[in-house]
Amino acid sequence: MRIASLLPAATEIVRALGLTDDLVAVTFECSLRDRLPVVVDTAIPPDLAPAEIDAWVRERAAAGLAMYELDRAALAALEPDLILTQDLCRVCALPAGTVEDACRAIGTDAAVVSLDPRYLSDVFFDIETVANAAGAPAAGREVAWSLRRRVDVVARAVESRPPPRVLVLEWTDPPYLAGHWVPEMIRRAGGNPLGGVEGGHSTAAAWEDLPAADVVVVAPCGFGLEDAVRQSALVAERRPGVPLIAIDSASYVVQGGPGLVDGLEALGWALHPDAVPAPPPGRIELIRGAGVTA
Repeated sequence: MRIASLLPAATEIVRALGLTDDLVAVTFECSLRDRLPVVVDTAIPPDLAPAEIDAWVRERAAAGLAMYELDRAALAALEPDLILTQDLCRVCALPAGTVEDACRAIGTDAAVVSLDPRYLSDVFFDIETVANAAGAPAAGREVAWSLRRRVDVVARAVESRPPPRVLVLEWTDPPYLAGHWVPEMIRRAGGNPLGGVEGGHSTAAAWEDLPAADVVVVAPCGFGLEDAVRQSALVAERRPGVPLIAIDSASYVVQGGPGLVDGLEALGWALHPDAVPAPPPGRIELIRGAGVTA
């Protein structure tokens, strides 16, 4: 099986299934981009500030232009049997329709599996779907079961504790309220999610319209921990005295793959440090300068 992953979350699913050697192509954001051919690149100009990225995306979307570029010739040359893509968010990755059009154009009969999770349960289902398509159903069942068990362990550890009101910002300039599986992650980690709609789309909001919270999680879409810490400065100005948590959103919040459970465990610790074990360094950070008490 020759697998082309056009989605970072799909790459991590393939790795979790033990099928890394079957991968023949990845995207510029994938963890294996230094080892495998990259067939998807971004059209977003480098070194833009969050507000500039937001403006660029809005203008690009209004003009009907793509956010990402697919190297059709490279994909065709790799002759994949299975192509993994998504339909969740055109800002985050190539949409499935674009990939299917490309497949027709290059004349490949590769199977195309599109992932469109809204809840954690959907992510676990997607893992089994990818495993089935790749000919490894037993591995899919085992990985999905293990992830479900880890979520249950955290949920049981925090179920009797008062849940703090938690506001998750998926973007900081302008602020975006995180949707999809993120409110569920907060709830399972022992918090009361504010603003975002569980299973719904992320939505923009004005700073003055954001609900009052006991803690704010800064999880800028596509950014790692260092950038989340840096962007926390703006949130600290807008929400003085409110405890802030920065998290590696790219790896543990916005990718609909196994890393979400790592993120949930990290959030459980940040919200209830006496009930959930501390995560490895580099996943999450309490911003003490903004008034966090641990």
